[in-house]
Amino acid sequence: MRRLLGLALAAATTAGVLAGCGGGEDWVKDCTTTNGVVECDAANRHQVGAVTGELLDGGTYDVANDRGKVVVVNFWGSWCAPCRAEAADLEQTYQATKSKDVTFLGINSRDDRDAAKAFEKGRVTYPSIYDFDGDVALQFDVTQTSTPATLILDRQGRIAVALRRSTTASELQPLVERVAAERNG
Repeated sequence: MRRLLGLALAAATTAGVLAGCGGGEDWVKDCTTTNGVVECDAANRHQVGAVTGELLDGGTYDVANDRGKVVVVNFWGSWCAPCRAEAADLEQTYQATKSKDVTFLGINSRDDRDAAKAFEKGRVTYPSIYDFDGDVALQFDVTQTSTPATLILDRQGRIAVALRRSTTASELQPLVERVAAERNG
């Protein structure tokens, strides 16, 4: 019963992450949405504000330190079956694009720290913020409908793409490469 309650709370928190805490759906009105993928041209991108948090393995992260890079942000939990399914695709895309000034960041929610660390071990090499209560996720101030979800931030820290579901390397990598190819968006 406790596990089910935890899962329900995690789903509700994550739904709130990209569910209108301030930004609402207004940021997507001039963007294109197809099959759970929101793509915004440079003129219509939502600026992400200050996003900071404690890393799962210690230390802190501040998105401002990655301005000038494309930042791929994945919202996940070890309790999430689609998150487990997409982890290898995320890592594959990270490895394939990091030489293009692309970085990845996980946002882990509603998880026991040890379970989250065990999930990452051997799956992904990029860092994750430990966000049990969903406070960091709320800093993105946009709308998400599920976990997993992935945001692609352009070099100016604006949301270029939001995937409101799980993804694959064959879908994600071209999106990341397209945003990475932009120089003055």
